[in-house]
Amino acid sequence: MEKVTIEIPTMYGDHHVLEVRKILLSIPGVEDVYASSAFGFVEVTYDPTKVNDLEIKMKLDEAGYLGEWSIPMEVNVPATEKTDLPKYFRHTAVFETTKEVISFSQNIAYSGRPLWPCPGMGVIREVMED
Repeated sequence: MEKVTIEIPTMYGDHHVLEVRKILLSIPGVEDVYASSAFGFVEVTYDPTKVNDLEIKMKLDEAGYLGEWSIPMEVNVPATEKTDLPKYFRHTAVFETTKEVISFSQNIAYSGRPLWPCPGMGVIREVMED
């Protein structure tokens, strides 16, 4: 058995630890995974006859854990205009009590660590009711 330690700065919460463990343990030859969101690294014990560290890193990269996060920048062109620029829509909501549509601003020009997209996690497609 061999061990490889991989730095993963985008693994910052328990939900990332669970996802990284699931991804890595599904690879044939991976025997054990120690993932720490507090320190941002993962230690993988694997069988070198079945898998190598490059394949392990490729799996993590496919899931979005090794690449740089791109922060979309909002352009000052309406999304309805025909342009080659990327389109970013603002979020809106309708409130039952007021029967009004309220538009929320979208500030994406954030230079710090963004909270989205969350690598390894997809979009929730169902509304959970209490």
